[in-house]
Amino acid sequence: MTETTPAASPPPRQRSAEETDPVEDLTRSERADGGGTWSGLRPLLLRLHFYAGILIGPFLLVAAVTGLLYTFTPQIESVVYRHELQVTPHGEPKPLDAQVDAAREAIPGGRLVSVTKGAGDSDTTRVTFDVEGLPEGYTQTAFVDPYDAKVRGTLRTYGEWLPVRSWFDSLHRTLHLGDFGRNYSEIAASWLWVEVLGGLVLWLGAPRGRERLRKLFVPRRGPKGRGRTLSWHGAVGLWVSIGFLALSATGLTWSAHAGANIGRIQDSLGGATPSVSSALGHGTHGDGPAGAHSGASSADAAAKVDLDEAVRIARSEGLRGKLVVSPPADTKSAYVVRENTRQWPEQQDSIAIDPATGKVTDKLLFDDFPVLAKLTRWGIDAHMGLLFGLANQIVLALIAVALIGMLFWGYRMWWLRRPTRAGGRRFGRPPARGAWRRVPGRVMAPLVVVAAVLAYYLPLFGLPLVCFLLGDLAVAQARRHERAHTQARDETPKEMAR
Repeated sequence: MTETTPAASPPPRQRSAEETDPVEDLTRSERADGGGTWSGLRPLLLRLHFYAGILIGPFLLVAAVTGLLYTFTPQIESVVYRHELQVTPHGEPKPLDAQVDAAREAIPGGRLVSVTKGAGDSDTTRVTFDVEGLPEGYTQTAFVDPYDAKVRGTLRTYGEWLPVRSWFDSLHRTLHLGDFGRNYSEIAASWLWVEVLGGLVLWLGAPRGRERLRKLFVPRRGPKGRGRTLSWHGAVGLWVSIGFLALSATGLTWSAHAGANIGRIQDSLGGATPSVSSALGHGTHGDGPAGAHSGASSADAAAKVDLDEAVRIARSEGLRGKLVVSPPADTKSAYVVRENTRQWPEQQDSIAIDPATGKVTDKLLFDDFPVLAKLTRWGIDAHMGLLFGLANQIVLALIAVALIGMLFWGYRMWWLRRPTRAGGRRFGRPPARGAWRRVPGRVMAPLVVVAAVLAYYLPLFGLPLVCFLLGDLAVAQARRHERAHTQARDETPKEMAR
């Protein structure tokens, strides 16, 4: 029988620059670096960035999609609730007290919470009641035509949000799962900044040849592959990083666990958001433009200040735009009138008015807010797409789309790293284990301390981090056991042959 000579296998094909594995590139650059601090720290960052992206990615994806949907709610509301929100001016407006009486008939049994007078002539008046049986934080609001005092409709509201916006707001914050659902959004906010900062360090520190700046900011063209995917992932992330960090920071401010810690830190730094005092006799604004009312005698107390007079006094004090009037809670409380314009420039001034005399008992200007309180207000309103109107909404939508793209490219790189010649279903290879051993102690020790402090103040950063470490240790132990079992199995026939 003729023996056939097997054909020589072709030499391995050299991969093009577009197909180069970014992780292998990093490993080669680390060896060339000579084992310095950066060569030890970089693999650790890469491994953290990888695992956080894989495991936190679903939370970020849900937050990005629900946030993208939320950005369209002002336009949806203006169409869906046009009948309740807008009227055609005709004649002179009726007194606010008459409008409240009409609202009481539409919502019997409710406790009056506030009356909101719109900034424009075509805006309806919102009369809000606290009604038994509603979920916590929700109220029932009647929308009254100010020109004929007829109720155009009633809606369940959450703060000032109408049903459409409150539904999407709850979807974005809690997935309609209540307090338990808030954990998802807090996990996303707690890890988004970690992913962004880690990615920036990896991207800016990656070895590059000529045209370095262009490669940093401009995604690579050419054949599809890991190299091009990484280029899009890094360049787009660099462009949108400021937006990601802003959303992460502002999202944490009203999260359940981290938000409480941030609030305590802010208060300790003197940055708590102040509020006007409604208690009579405890205000700081004794006299002012409303001084004509301050001389009223006790005999005049029977002629109480009505809602229209409260609005007139507020206007004379310089309050502008949409005004929210909260009636006195009892005989020892004052009217509180506050601006509620949450666009730039913010209009958040407020005053307290004695209902018997019309005297302004307290006044608080937004200009007098502590800097931290102003930053919090601006940040939250920007996060919600309110601060700069339509432009704010467009920017938020672009950031959400960019985050979705970043996650897609990240998972695609993981997929492209999977073994293609092995049988069965396999995932992409993670970065090499044990990177922390290569980080010098003088660097590792401060990192551990910083991570512990952050984990204390951001619990839903710390808990997943601990889970990552324990899971990684468990996988390492399982693989060592598997290798030991395989080695023992391979050595058994050899021993038997002896």
